[in-house]
Amino acid sequence: MMMSQEEFLRVSIFLKNKYGIDMTKKKEIVSGRLDNFIRNHDFENYHDFMNSLEVDDTGELEKELVNLLTTNHTYFMREPEHFEFLRKEVLPYLKKKEQGRKDLCIWCAASSTGEEPYTVAMVLMDFLGLEHEKWDTKVLATDISTNVLQQAVSGVYGAEQISSLPGVWKRRFFRQVSGEDSYMATQELKDQVIFRKFNLMDRFPFKRKMHVVFLRNVMIYFDEKTKNELIRKVYDVMEPGGYLFIGQTETINREYAPFQMIRPSIFRKEEGIR
Repeated sequence: MMMSQEEFLRVSIFLKNKYGIDMTKKKEIVSGRLDNFIRNHDFENYHDFMNSLEVDDTGELEKELVNLLTTNHTYFMREPEHFEFLRKEVLPYLKKKEQGRKDLCIWCAASSTGEEPYTVAMVLMDFLGLEHEKWDTKVLATDISTNVLQQAVSGVYGAEQISSLPGVWKRRFFRQVSGEDSYMATQELKDQVIFRKFNLMDRFPFKRKMHVVFLRNVMIYFDEKTKNELIRKVYDVMEPGGYLFIGQTETINREYAPFQMIRPSIFRKEEGIR
């Protein structure tokens, strides 16, 4: 089924306006990922699909569109120097700063299938040790794809997927699924992460400021204007002295949000600034 330029523009404009995702130069990817779904569900063409999506009160077709067109490539300990910096620099600072409240707000804003927020949770538990029970360190993990969130909540990963984790973490936080070459996160680990569906283009509803935000490898899908607006929103919901981690191939325009650059992919909101 050939996708016309008009059909492509309709789909890509919808994604851009609703989710900030810029697919305007990726017609082959869009048509390649949607083609089988259109055929298998008896839509006459892409316009027929979009017409149905726009009147679908259940939102299921829109979910399917997002699930099909978002890439969710991630793995445990991705960009490990970020987690090393979190453990050695960020957490000692935050532990001292929040000793009275014992409350840390950490947000993984594009959590995909859960490897990133679970890794953050393991770093937190390992760092705080016996003191962990006295702290509220639950990690908020959000994504726009319901498919990846379902997998994240299940907490089941193949042996190869957890192979990069330290042995002591694998033994403590994962249990082999009976009769399979896969492992499930323990309830102890699952309880440390709150998964929610959230569109980064929406108004941020947070009542508390964030101490740490992981916004890694998601801005590559946005144009400059959308990216700048998003970075400003993130800046505004962060605690003074809070840290922002972005993907190592990503950049931010600090004219829109005056972060201090600590390293090329690690930024900080100055202390004393609200």
